[in-house]
Amino acid sequence: INPNSDQYLEERLQLLDEQLATVAKLAKDNELPDAMLTEFGLKITPLDAAVPDTAQALIDKTSQLLPRIKITELLMDVDEWTGFTRHFTHLKDRALAKDKTLLLSAILGDAINIGLTKMADSSPGMTYAKLSWLQAWHIRDETYATALAELVNSQFSHSFAANWGDGTTSSSDGQRFRASGRGESTGHVNPKYGNEPGRLFYTHISDQYAPFSTRVVNVGVRDSTYVLDGLLYHESDLRIEEHYTDTAGFTDHVFALMHLLGFRFAPRIRDLGETKLYVPQSVQDYPTLRPMIGGTLNIKHVRAHWDEILRLAASIKQGTVTASLMLRKLGSYPRQNGLAVALRELGRIERTLFILDWLQSVELRRRVHAGLNKGEARNALARAVFFNRLGEIRDRSFEQQRYRASGLNLVTAAIVLWNTVYLERATQGLTDA
Repeated sequence: INPNSDQYLEERLQLLDEQLATVAKLAKDNELPDAMLTEFGLKITPLDAAVPDTAQALIDKTSQLLPRIKITELLMDVDEWTGFTRHFTHLKDRALAKDKTLLLSAILGDAINIGLTKMADSSPGMTYAKLSWLQAWHIRDETYATALAELVNSQFSHSFAANWGDGTTSSSDGQRFRASGRGESTGHVNPKYGNEPGRLFYTHISDQYAPFSTRVVNVGVRDSTYVLDGLLYHESDLRIEEHYTDTAGFTDHVFALMHLLGFRFAPRIRDLGETKLYVPQSVQDYPTLRPMIGGTLNIKHVRAHWDEILRLAASIKQGTVTASLMLRKLGSYPRQNGLAVALRELGRIERTLFILDWLQSVELRRRVHAGLNKGEARNALARAVFFNRLGEIRDRSFEQQRYRASGLNLVTAAIVLWNTVYLERATQGLTDA
């Protein structure tokens, strides 16, 4: 990012003006790809199915060739390949867990939402005391994070995973789990999900299906608050360049910070025609785009607070403050707060540029759609794994809820890696046949 505000804004506004002129001409000539903009509003043609019949046939064949396996055996296989359990070191002396089966059972207890008591009851030779001791000394947020990074890196380096992506794009989404029993008092209600309290597991997934970050958040907090945290603070080797969310994942502040921190942000915005564009000059300069224009940018405000904006971005990147904390603060500031307004105006530039790109590029729409579909597939897997206690969160402590989310994410990452290895073998078998 150019530290000189005049030069930076000159470049971005020139690009914005060019893009506005291009889209205005395309709209006037009715040449927007699979889209139409008239005085009555915007209409975009829905995407058709992107999976050819031949590809679906191959998917079905390879799926039938995958061996059936117990989840316990799967975790042992994946640990043999990656050694991820070595990251669950003792809190005091960093020693490895002596009983690997006990460790995997404790992790699985989190992942399938069964808890330590029932896990001990259903596992011969195990006791609650042993599992509880191991969890207290070997399972922590940081050990879960480093073990997850091991699995994500293994997926990233696997040649077959390149069939799904190169590891430079990702998506994130929140998955709600109902809170009941002792956990009900810690849950929050969001009318979007009904009137029952719950928690949200907010997860980032790479284009190779690897879930590289997760955290527990209140369902009442907008998803966009946590988008940057997962991109900035994960421990894997992924270098994400482009990130996708649904409508709940974007605000103008997020658009601004994403650009400042080097990410291309591409949310799938519902009711795009109602999401207004902002222009650098008079609204009258773009008559064709008038139905979508919401106003003129306040560039003076951005210039006046440019140094503050750069300091904020640097603090977030260095980890001095977290992105989610600052986004919550910015969202709660009064409307007249200078930094919040300036960052909003900067975000409006980036949001307008993104929408103009969206209107011109069917490929961008497909890319975002495919990325979000991968997240939905991962959520379906997570829902199937987290099946005990009716898939409800019944832990009172936030620490235990975090362990549930981390265990679930670790096990889904292990399943993804195992599937990748065996899909490659199945595909090779079909090729050799």
